[in-house]
Amino acid sequence: MQPSTTPSPKNWRLSAIIARSVGIVAIALGFVLGMHGLDHPDSHWLQTALGLLVTGMMAQGYALYCSIKGMRNRNL
Repeated sequence: MQPSTTPSPKNWRLSAIIARSVGIVAIALGFVLGMHGLDHPDSHWLQTALGLLVTGMMAQGYALYCSIKGMRNRNL
């Protein structure tokens, strides 16, 4: 039996939920590590915290994109 060559529709809602969850965890962890990094400014934890904050914000932006894309596809 041949596999189907038609692309499956993307589940935008599931992608948005996953991205939102990853974003929340990354931002929360970034704040916790940032507080630790401010206590020890010569350590690498401050840069790690800033990276996690940026990653969390990007994940939240992707979640917003997925939510908008899913609403547009639902209205078609």
